[in-house]
Amino acid sequence: MALTEVQRQRAVHGTRDKKSAAIGAAVGTCVENYDFLAYGTASALYFGTAFFPGADPLVGTLLSFATLGVGFAMRPLGGIIGGYLGDKIGRKPVLVAALLVMGLATFAIGLLPTYQTVGVLAPILLVSVRVIQGVAFGAEWGGAILMAYEHAPWRHRGRYSAIPTAGNPAGVFLANIVFLFSVHLGGEWAWRVPFLASAVLVIAGLIIRARVSESPEFEDVKDRGETAKNPLLKVLKDDWRNLLRVIGLRLVESAGFYVVVTYILSYISGLDADLREVGLVGLCIATAIGVGSSLFWGDLTDKFGRKPIYLVGSILSIAFGFPMFLMLNSQVPVLIVFVYVIGLPLIHDMLAGTQGAWFSELFSTDTRSSGASIGYQLAAAISGFIPFIATALAAAIGWGGVSLLYVAAGVVGVVTVLLTRETWSRKERAYVDEVTSAVPTAVVDPRVANQS
Repeated sequence: MALTEVQRQRAVHGTRDKKSAAIGAAVGTCVENYDFLAYGTASALYFGTAFFPGADPLVGTLLSFATLGVGFAMRPLGGIIGGYLGDKIGRKPVLVAALLVMGLATFAIGLLPTYQTVGVLAPILLVSVRVIQGVAFGAEWGGAILMAYEHAPWRHRGRYSAIPTAGNPAGVFLANIVFLFSVHLGGEWAWRVPFLASAVLVIAGLIIRARVSESPEFEDVKDRGETAKNPLLKVLKDDWRNLLRVIGLRLVESAGFYVVVTYILSYISGLDADLREVGLVGLCIATAIGVGSSLFWGDLTDKFGRKPIYLVGSILSIAFGFPMFLMLNSQVPVLIVFVYVIGLPLIHDMLAGTQGAWFSELFSTDTRSSGASIGYQLAAAISGFIPFIATALAAAIGWGGVSLLYVAAGVVGVVTVLLTRETWSRKERAYVDEVTSAVPTAVVDPRVANQS
């Protein structure tokens, strides 16, 4: 299909909202990962006592991680709802509603009564809030990524799609900073304050997102009357292979992330309680680096393609599985910090920084929200139980079981990369250069910013 002059301008310059769309999306992923780290840390250190006090300490930790997994199990439902509505009524209204709901749910955790106060009602309330969070999180990611992707200049979509991904380490970093502070408060405030503090991020995100215009590509499809009658069914019928590919690609990234960010903190605390603070410091350092590394990897995919970057990251996951635990078992603080730096800014962010653009490009515009959201969240539903599985494996066969889990996820990643098409090869880059080469400097569409 031939591009109009306005579309050609957008292809070169992006829209005037391209930066605010990407930043607004990043706030959502920041809140999501802030909540994940806060909940994962609280599960490892506090929730076993606060909500499951009658259980053996190991069982209490397993139950806490199980409630973490419940939220992830609900994400596919959120992905289905958010993806469908994003393809039918637009990306923006879904983004605003999802952020509001997940923000309220995260804040509510900080207000929950404990088992000592209301008995068995406490874990029931905890699970209920996690269900609501899971649905909201599932609805949020796809629209956030697509807003950044579809507002961006075509030549820099990897870079702009990686900005929301930078919200991942930013959220983990902020949560760690809050936990490092709140741990000195003692008692229940040690875990309540991090959840209550999330309200600041949510309010900022809502303000930014409310000001961003709707995706121009969705508006083009809507204006032509080409929105899918039922995008969910269309994806399941025509694009089920790409759904499976997204799941496989996502598993290597998310499984590794949950092992490094959540399980390891519990593991090293078992080796020596004093290493808990070393782990939190390591997370802070790694995630501070990760904000920049996510952008670096996304930008690199614009130059070399999505597939080769993802392949290297998956291979590194396989190579790091056993050395990671050998470094942890040394109990040397600097080596523990290096585990976080290698596992997050290098391996995880190489994968996550590629996903936004690659997953978006695997689906057509009329089903992009449904396809990217459902595939991503189905993988999240599986990966959300990784801390639980890792804890169970370690109890059964030791740390080697967790290493094998990490390596197996890397193998899944390598196989899936080889079975997935490149969407930003030299051919695609040459085509974009050709169709945008004659764009005039005068801006015709007021929504377009005359800058790349």
